[in-house]
Amino acid sequence: MNDSTLQKNEYSASNITVLEGLEAVRVRPAMYIGDVNFRGLHHLVYEVVDNSIDEALAGFCNRIYVCINEDNSVTVEDNGRGIPVDMHEKEHRSALEVVMTVLHAGGKFDKGSYKVSGGLHGVGVSCVNALSEHMTVNVFRNGKVYQQEYSKGKPLYEVKTVGETDKTGTRITFKPDATIFTTTTYDYNTLLERMRELAYLNKGIDITIEDRRTAGGDNDKADAEGGANPVQSDHFYSERGLRDFIAYLDENREQLMPDAIYIEGERNGIPIEIAMQYNNTYNENIHSYVNNINTHEGGTHLAGFRSGLTRTLKAYADKSGMLAKAKVEIAGDDFREGLTAIISVKVAEPQFEGQTKTKLGNNEVRGAVDSAVSEMLENYLEEHPNEARTIVEKVILAARARQAARKAREMVQRSNVFSGAGLPGKLADCQDGDPAMCEIYFVEGDSAGGSAKQGRDRRYQAILPLRGKILNVEKAMRHRAFESEEIRNIYTALGVTVGTPEDSQALNLSKLRYHKVIIMTDADVDGAHIDTLMLTFFFRYMPELIENGYVYLATPPLYLVKKGNKSYYCWSEEEREQAMIAVGDKGVHVQRYKGLGEMNPEQLWETTMDPENRQLRQVTIENAASADRVFSMLMGDDVPPRREFIERNATYATIDA
Repeated sequence: MNDSTLQKNEYSASNITVLEGLEAVRVRPAMYIGDVNFRGLHHLVYEVVDNSIDEALAGFCNRIYVCINEDNSVTVEDNGRGIPVDMHEKEHRSALEVVMTVLHAGGKFDKGSYKVSGGLHGVGVSCVNALSEHMTVNVFRNGKVYQQEYSKGKPLYEVKTVGETDKTGTRITFKPDATIFTTTTYDYNTLLERMRELAYLNKGIDITIEDRRTAGGDNDKADAEGGANPVQSDHFYSERGLRDFIAYLDENREQLMPDAIYIEGERNGIPIEIAMQYNNTYNENIHSYVNNINTHEGGTHLAGFRSGLTRTLKAYADKSGMLAKAKVEIAGDDFREGLTAIISVKVAEPQFEGQTKTKLGNNEVRGAVDSAVSEMLENYLEEHPNEARTIVEKVILAARARQAARKAREMVQRSNVFSGAGLPGKLADCQDGDPAMCEIYFVEGDSAGGSAKQGRDRRYQAILPLRGKILNVEKAMRHRAFESEEIRNIYTALGVTVGTPEDSQALNLSKLRYHKVIIMTDADVDGAHIDTLMLTFFFRYMPELIENGYVYLATPPLYLVKKGNKSYYCWSEEEREQAMIAVGDKGVHVQRYKGLGEMNPEQLWETTMDPENRQLRQVTIENAASADRVFSMLMGDDVPPRREFIERNATYATIDA
C-alpha cells in the first residue's frame, strides 16, 4: 500500500457527526472506560490506537507507532489521512477540536467514512482527552502541520499551523490525569501484548511500540560501556495474519498438521477470517474477535463456527467409515478438543451483549460464519486426506476420553465433601450462608491449614487444606483430572457442577458457595509452583470463576522486623529496608518467613486473612489469547521459554486492595 493509495478517499469536516457533549466523563469516568485503575488506564491507549486501526481498516494507514514517554505520557502516531482540520459547519469550529472535545464525535459515525470500526466502548479519543491532564495533537495534512493542545479536555488555543510537511497522519500525546486514576504508571508488557494482537488481526500493518522510561537508568540492561540503557522497543508485522497468530499461540504445543487451516472470505457483506490448528493437548482454545475486539463471552460468530465445524467434520468422518469402525458416539465437544482457533469478523454495526458487553448478538453473523466454515473446511478435507484422517483420529480419541471423563465427573458431583471420607484435610466451613459474604481459602499443607482454621473468622471464612501439589491439568486428559482427589475436593467444596444445556463442559455457578476463592501458599518457589498449578486448573476448567472476579491470591509477608515491643511486617525487600531505617540497626530481630506454618494463628490472621490489613491480588484475564499461551508455556515440557518468562516477569506482580 503506497502513500498515494492511502489518500484517495475524501475525508473532511462534513464527515464528522456530533452525537452528544463531554460533560459527564470526568464526573463518572468508570462509566466510559470501565474503571480508573490499571485496566482503565491502559484502555486510554487502546482508544487512541483504535482510531489508527480504523484508518487502516478503511485502507488509509499501514504504520502505527506507540511510545511510553519518560514522564509516563503516551504518544500514538499513524500515517493515515490526518484528522480533518477544516471548519465544522454545525459546530462553527475546527473539525479537529470537535473530534477532540465532543464525546461520540468522529468519522466512525458517518458510514461513508468507515465501514467498520473498533473500540469496545466506542467513547473515542475525546474521552481520553477529558481524562488527561494534558494532550497535544499534531495533524499532518494538506502539506502542513496543525496543532492544538488541551488541559482536562478543554482546548488551550485554537487549531494553528506550526510547520510544513510532506507526510500525512495524526500524532497524539496525552498524560493521564493523576487526580482521576489511582495509578498512572503504564505496564509495557500489557500494551505490548495488545499491539502484537492487533498486528496479527490486521495483517500488513506495521506496529512499533517503545518504552523511553528505560533509557538513562542504571540496571542490568546498561550497556558494556556503562552508558544509558537502550530504549525498549518491539516491532510487529504479520504477512499471514491469523496463521501467524496460531503459530505464536501454539509455539509450546505439538501441532498435528504442518500448517494451520485457513479460511478467508466474505458472506452477506461480512468479512470473515479464521485460522485453526489441532495439537496434542486436551483443551479447547478458541479466541473470537469482532472488529479487533476480543469477544471472550463468544456470541453468534462463535456459534456459527462451532456448528459449521461440527457438521462438516461429522459428515466427513461418517463418509470415511472411521466412526463406524471405532464404534464410538461423537459429540460436538469432541471436534474441539486439542483445537486452537481464532475467529475474526468485521461487522458494520455490531450489537454487543452479555455481562461485560463482549458477546456478539448479531443473528446474521451466525449463518455467515457457518456457511464460510462449511464450504471452505469441506474443500480442505477433500484436498488434504492425510490431515483429515489425523483430525478424525483425534476426534475419536477425544470421544473415548469424554465418556471416561463424564463417568469421573458424575462421581465428583454425587460425592459430598462434608462427609469427610478420605479427605486430606476436612473442610472447615463458615457459618454464613450467603455466597456473596463468604470466602474459602485453599491453603498449602495441613500445618498452615491448621493455623488458618484457628486464626480465621469462622463467620464467613472457610478453610480447605491442600495436600501437596495438585495435578498439572495442562498435560492431563480430562478424566484424569476428575479422578484426582484434590480436584474432586475443590469441586465439591465450591459446590459447582459441570455442564449446561448449551455447553457440556461449561461451569454451572448457580450453587457456588463462595464469592471469594483465595489461594494461600508459602512465599517461596514451591508456593509459586502451587499457585501456578491452581491458576492453570481454574483457567482451563473454571474460567467462569476468573471472569466473574472470584479468584484471588493471598499475599503473606516475607519478613517480620522486630525491635522491643514494635513489630513491622514487610511484603518486599524494599519494605524491609525501610523498616530497618525506622527502627535502626541495633537490637533488631529480622525473621524471614519461609512458610505459612511459621506464623501462629494470630499472625496469619492479622497479616494475610484480616480484610482490614490483608493484601489480596485479584486474578483477571486481560488478554485471553496471551493467557492461553502463557499457561501452555509455563506448564508444558519445554524448559527454556519457561525459565526466560519467569526471570522476565518475577517482579511484575501487582497487589489490589
